[in-house]
Amino acid sequence: MLKNLQPIDKMSLGLMAVFTVVIGGLIGGETLCGTDCFLSRGPRVKNFSWQGKIVGAQDEAFIVTFDRPMDTKSVEANLVIDPPLPGKFSWAGRRLAYTLETPVPYGETYQVQLSDAKERFRKQGQPGEVMQPFVGEFQSRDRALAYIGTQGEEQGRLVFYNLTQQQKRMITPPELVVMDFQFYPEGNKILFSAFDKGRGIDGLRELQLYTVPTGVKEGIQKTEANETGTPELILDNQDYQNNQFELSADGKIIVVQRVNRKNPADFDLWMLKEGNKPERLKVTGGQFAIAPDSQTLAVARGEGIGILPLQPEAEPLDFLPKFGQLLSFAPNGSAAAMVDFNTDDANLRYTRSLFYVNNQGIQKELLNTEGSIIDCQFNLRGTHLYCLLTQLLPGEEYKEQPYFAKFDIKTGKMIPLATLTDYQDIKISLAPDGLALLFDQIITSDNPLFSDKLTSNSGEAIVGGKLWLLIPPIANGSNPQAELKELPLVGFRPQWLP
Repeated sequence: MLKNLQPIDKMSLGLMAVFTVVIGGLIGGETLCGTDCFLSRGPRVKNFSWQGKIVGAQDEAFIVTFDRPMDTKSVEANLVIDPPLPGKFSWAGRRLAYTLETPVPYGETYQVQLSDAKERFRKQGQPGEVMQPFVGEFQSRDRALAYIGTQGEEQGRLVFYNLTQQQKRMITPPELVVMDFQFYPEGNKILFSAFDKGRGIDGLRELQLYTVPTGVKEGIQKTEANETGTPELILDNQDYQNNQFELSADGKIIVVQRVNRKNPADFDLWMLKEGNKPERLKVTGGQFAIAPDSQTLAVARGEGIGILPLQPEAEPLDFLPKFGQLLSFAPNGSAAAMVDFNTDDANLRYTRSLFYVNNQGIQKELLNTEGSIIDCQFNLRGTHLYCLLTQLLPGEEYKEQPYFAKFDIKTGKMIPLATLTDYQDIKISLAPDGLALLFDQIITSDNPLFSDKLTSNSGEAIVGGKLWLLIPPIANGSNPQAELKELPLVGFRPQWLP
């Protein structure tokens, strides 16, 4: 009868015979040794939440999921991260969460290794199986920055510099002169104010707001080194002059100080939401800042700081009459650094006080000085405050010497970091991982031949600028003292990629 079968039928019968033998072997094997044959392979990692990902300072913890309950002590003793990332363990069933003590340093590739860890006892008196070795890998975001160029073809243009890859490129066209900018939270684009180059010194009254892509995806630069972005106009200057602006932490709201061109007495703050037309807030005041919740606005109003909802004609939620300047918010929005301008009329002595103010009603004075408090920025966890300050030098001539200092919020202790020779319009930016402070030192000239160039806050022409890194000391680390490093870049107003 088999002789009458077609070739395809013979093939089918042959495969069925093979499958029968394999299945029989498996069943027989399980009958002989039971489920222990499968479990003897040992436990394994089912999922590692950061596998192959690019993480940033906002990523605080990774999760490792096992295929069965584990002996937690053996896992914790054998987990190795290279380079090391100090942290703490917590468990929920088969899931291990490892929470970092400090933000992940940028510009690194990390490996997570786990071996020799054991499962929990399967039966009383029997040791658990040793796990299958696991190796996971992830990267932190590139260490990168942007600045406004001051010389050659970079003059007045936004320049993006990837410090990790040592790659530089201009991302705005030569016909626009950039005055200020802010990164969007993902770092994929930048909001900036600029005017047409042909306007010269009058361009400051002709600022418009634009966005431009940075060529960054998930923290890594993907574009060619010579590629220029295409700016998108998002707010014109037809009826109103645009001045200071602020981008919310979620990147969805822009607040701009605007002045009516026909009536200079008509000025207040406007709100521009993503995809909507500009909306007048009907809020007047000086310096302003959007809180990290992206829903609250802080505005300097006369003798104090007003806190109000980010909506038109809102009533203040709070008013802090003691303070004349808000320097910065802690990233989680629970606290702020503020300045109190003190006067002692009897002795004609004027001082400034730096305060830590939180939402629990605490107002803690960190410093009282006859010098200036230029700027302060919190680290990501809000535990330290990095400040640019000045001290008044003795002598008949009024002269200030700038210096950097770090404040421990818990103890109130001030740690001097570095002293500079002189001060002029210095802009500071603290790295997301808190490991470096970026700042500039501009070079100016009062020569009328440079009147069409960028200008400083004092009205002098900016003809150059140096960019510096201040690397704070690490406790029990290899650098017990702060380091100053000059970058091979010429520009001003530097900002770190988030």
